[in-house]
Amino acid sequence: MSRWIVLAIPVDGVNDTDRDARTLREFDGSVEEAESSLVEAANAYEHTIWKVRRREIFKCSSRSYFIRIHGRMATYGFLIQLAELVHDTAQSTGQPSA
Repeated sequence: MSRWIVLAIPVDGVNDTDRDARTLREFDGSVEEAESSLVEAANAYEHTIWKVRRREIFKCSSRSYFIRIHGRMATYGFLIQLAELVHDTAQSTGQPSA
């Protein structure tokens, strides 16, 4: 079983102070569970937008989606991406991972 994270990476319409990627989910699971979690995140993510009027979801690959969220005043773009843990120094030194 692999360790996964789902990230939201701002692409368009977000203030410079809010440009950092966000970890939406972190979990252990199979590839199928991870891809399902990614789709759920793409369908639900709203950033800090108060009222979502429209959501467009574009599939880039089985591990990434581009979402365009139309709010009341502006439109925002985010890359919602799935990442698999491939190396952890805590595991290679015998320390338990957090």
